[in-house]
Amino acid sequence: MARLPVVLVLLHMISAAAASESYVIETLPGYPGLLPFKLETGYIGVGEDEDLQLFYYFIESEGDPDKDPLILWMNGGPGCSGFTGLVYEIGPLNFNLSSYDGSLPSFILNPYSWTKISSIIFIDSPVGTGFSYTNSPEGYYRSDTKLSMDNHMFLRKWLLNHPSFLKNRLYMAGDSYGGKIATAVAFEIAKGNEAGLQPWMNLKVYIVTIFWPWFPGLIISTLTSGTLEQGYMIGNAFTDADMDVNYRVAYAHRMAIISDDLAKSSCNNEYVNPDPNNLQCSYALRLVKECTQKICTDHILEPKCKLSSPRPDDTKWGEAFIEEFPEEHLFQSRHEESSWCRFSFFFLIMYEAFNMDKQSCWLQFKNYLPSYTWARDDSVQEALGIRKGTKEEEWVRCNRSSAYTFDVRSVLEYHKLLNEKGYQILAYNGDHDMGVPYISTLNWIRRLNLTIEDAWRPWRVDGQIAGYTEKYKEGGGSFITFATGAGHTAPEYRPKQCFAMVKRWLSMFPL
Repeated sequence: MARLPVVLVLLHMISAAAASESYVIETLPGYPGLLPFKLETGYIGVGEDEDLQLFYYFIESEGDPDKDPLILWMNGGPGCSGFTGLVYEIGPLNFNLSSYDGSLPSFILNPYSWTKISSIIFIDSPVGTGFSYTNSPEGYYRSDTKLSMDNHMFLRKWLLNHPSFLKNRLYMAGDSYGGKIATAVAFEIAKGNEAGLQPWMNLKVYIVTIFWPWFPGLIISTLTSGTLEQGYMIGNAFTDADMDVNYRVAYAHRMAIISDDLAKSSCNNEYVNPDPNNLQCSYALRLVKECTQKICTDHILEPKCKLSSPRPDDTKWGEAFIEEFPEEHLFQSRHEESSWCRFSFFFLIMYEAFNMDKQSCWLQFKNYLPSYTWARDDSVQEALGIRKGTKEEEWVRCNRSSAYTFDVRSVLEYHKLLNEKGYQILAYNGDHDMGVPYISTLNWIRRLNLTIEDAWRPWRVDGQIAGYTEKYKEGGGSFITFATGAGHTAPEYRPKQCFAMVKRWLSMFPL
């Protein structure tokens, strides 16, 4: 595999020296011939003494890299590799799943890659994710606050190493929990620019919020009249811990999963911290759980895995909501469920042992399996320039083992402040996602007190309705858009529609 080393530049950032290493990748195992796009991989050191080494994949725009926007893409989890976004969501390569037989998988080109209209950095963060690492055990202890600061510093150092991109429009982007972090990073960048930190960053905030069920793309975008000044896109984005969970019950009612009587229960729309003395509410919550525990929360129309994590004890149904991270308790933990249905390599072994239905769980999981085979291969790691001996454990797509503290329960205030500063918002949601229901996104948008400029209407791709949108006056015009049929995440379910959505938004065309 040919690797062309990029000239290394020793940078001084604040008081620390930022030693970086990067390679231009011309060929990759699994792809025949030369790559038809420019791929760079490398490490950027952040933290004290550069002890956190964050790995990244950078793909230069296939259009006009001198003028096209630059996007920092953050996947969710927290702990899911940027490789997920590159291969499964918005990057130029997809695995050829039809030919995958357990050996080294092959690639096909993604006709709806967002790199056709933008340059994208896919980052492995927090440290411990993907190929990122630290030599300090304390470095693996991260939090929402630390992660947003790490990613902010990463980007400033990356731009110092790539000064030609300083003039390009810059967007923060993330999906699922990455949308929450992208919001926080955007806020850090805005503060840094105001404080005079260098380099000045041409920020347009881009956060991805995906609501998985019936409206696959909820888009909130703020467009400044005449120019695309600043903005962010959110896909399936976690925003407020209590709000995101509370609206799961309302969502279940709208989707006919629970009855009218349950929806009108005596919980007073408070399901995260219910009154423990309200026995009627406790009983109603038990019934809600009974109606929802067999639903696949990533996409309510997908089959639920037969081999799932043990469900929480029913006796803890009411009190569980009061705990620190209620997302893990209402219905069933998305993280636990996902580890079986989509993430766990162990699932492959269990598939035959439990004689599982090939049309249910196996089809959900097999899409992610090739990533483990590919990223763990020695020839692949050699081609990517991975530093040998830096990872004690084998590569995993989503690392759930890192010590992580969820210390930012809500980024709603960040949204308010960014909106007041005129930053654009683009949020898209799928309507088949029950984990972060579209109703929650609508609710926090309403709390921004925006003024409707263009009322609710459909938007189309190839003459077919792709979703629905609404425009607001503030910030030059914000949009909320629902794209139909998507789950978690929207580009995985509706790649063509999501590409059309982003292309129009970045080009300042109406949806």
